[in-house]
Amino acid sequence: MYRKTRREKHKITGVTIFLLSAALLFCMAGCGRKEDASDEAESTLSQDNPPEHIVTIGFSQIGSESDWRMASTKSVQEAFAAHEGFELIYNDGQQKQENQIKAIREFIDQDVDYILLDPCVETGWDSALLEAKEAGIPVIVYDREVVVSDNSLYTAWIGSDFYLEGKKACTWLREYLQAIGYYGDVNIVDIQGTFGASAQIGRSRALDEAVSENSRWHLIGQETGDFTTSKGREVMEEMLIQHGGNINVVYCENDNEAYGAIEAITKAGYKIGSDFAAHEMLILSFDSTSEGLRLTKEGKIAVNTECSPLYGPRLVRMIEQMEAGEKPEFRTYIEEEQFSAFTGIGSLRIDGDSYFVTRVTDELLDEREY
Repeated sequence: MYRKTRREKHKITGVTIFLLSAALLFCMAGCGRKEDASDEAESTLSQDNPPEHIVTIGFSQIGSESDWRMASTKSVQEAFAAHEGFELIYNDGQQKQENQIKAIREFIDQDVDYILLDPCVETGWDSALLEAKEAGIPVIVYDREVVVSDNSLYTAWIGSDFYLEGKKACTWLREYLQAIGYYGDVNIVDIQGTFGASAQIGRSRALDEAVSENSRWHLIGQETGDFTTSKGREVMEEMLIQHGGNINVVYCENDNEAYGAIEAITKAGYKIGSDFAAHEMLILSFDSTSEGLRLTKEGKIAVNTECSPLYGPRLVRMIEQMEAGEKPEFRTYIEEEQFSAFTGIGSLRIDGDSYFVTRVTDELLDEREY
């Protein structure tokens, strides 16, 4: 069910204004007033071109905890600002679900036409989304997902396949170790994302499964870095104290955590690379931001699996669809790439499908949008 009430109210208002204008002109004519040509033209113009309806969109964003998140917010804001007839009301949730729920209720009170929600965690949204549904306001969930008792509580979801991202990273690691001829034990630490977030759930699950499938892979540490540089650095420092040079692979669930991990590893006197006998540590990351890809080109990040933040144009198109009375796809996965400076792996095979691994070059960095 799509939003009709506001549009109907605008139609009624337009008709009312027209009738009142006609009555006023009639009265003025009865009083002997003679209209000139410009008056008639102005009157006709106002009747033929009533003010257009402004589509209002309430946008509840998680926060600004990472480079990826800020690029995502910018993409959405710029896309709607460039579209005449759309007004975006932005709310920063500051990484707290209660703030986002409050924002949804405020959007309902403001009688917006649509709500965009990038949820900080997957669960706990039923009540707020039910209130939006009862108010007749479609909710589009993007990036992270929601898990609710009734999927009709939201209109559509668009985002990344976080589990596939994790599988691509783990498959690349397996292929890489074979390519360099390493068949020994691999001790892995996982700097996880915010617990309960879709990206954390999918990427952690993929790693857990890969470890269980590779008998010589050992997951010796897992702790959340909350997708931030500072927490990623803190977690890496703790893991180095606990495991020291026994760590072979650092699986960072986003680029900002990788930045912090690199700082901690370097400060502790360890090196980054694949010479495990010399206690070098291999870093895997996700997002593929400009800075993340620069570090990938330098070899500090071995492979970087993309998670695109550029949702703005896609969300504009979805709302345009609904404004035209069309129903968007309920679930949409966006296509994403994978990047490395290592040239020995050109593609990966996962569940019967092939995925290319793009080599990072200066030209690619210059063209990067985020």
